Amino acid sequence: MESHLSIDEVAKRTGLTAYTLRYYERIGLIAPVARAAGGQRRYAASDMDWIAFLLRLRTTHMPIGKMQTFAHLRGAGDATVPARRQLLEQHLTEVLADIEAMRQCAQALQEKIAHYHRLEQSRASPSPSDTEGNADEHLQPTLPARPRKTA
Repeated sequence: MESHLSIDEVAKRTGLTAYTLRYYERIGLIAPVARAAGGQRRYAASDMDWIAFLLRLRTTHMPIGKMQTFAHLRGAGDATVPARRQLLEQHLTEVLADIEAMRQCAQALQEKIAHYHRLEQSRASPSPSDTEGNADEHLQPTLPARPRKTA
């Protein structure tokens, strides 16, 4: 990677817009970025590493307020390592719960798809019982328990 990238180059590499990069800097998610003589932002490799981590947090649906808290703790130095670890552990617990809820939903979708495959096969040679009523009425709805997010 080049030693310093422009905001447009960073936007292309990260998928973030230049507006979002400036916004992240304004709200403290990204520390003030070095500037070229003309005032243009120049992102270093360390900036890119941090942005990559922020993108991971965003992908896991960490609220921006928690991301700001983490960024503030990070900026405060090594004394905040326990608080940062704790924040990430709490978030990981929430992510894993969300993954389990999604797994259960995916399983329900697979079961529904299999049900429709069976219906399609039975409709190829219909019997009188298949032509009456709602094809889904025998299935009991089950909703996965979704953990409450903590603020």
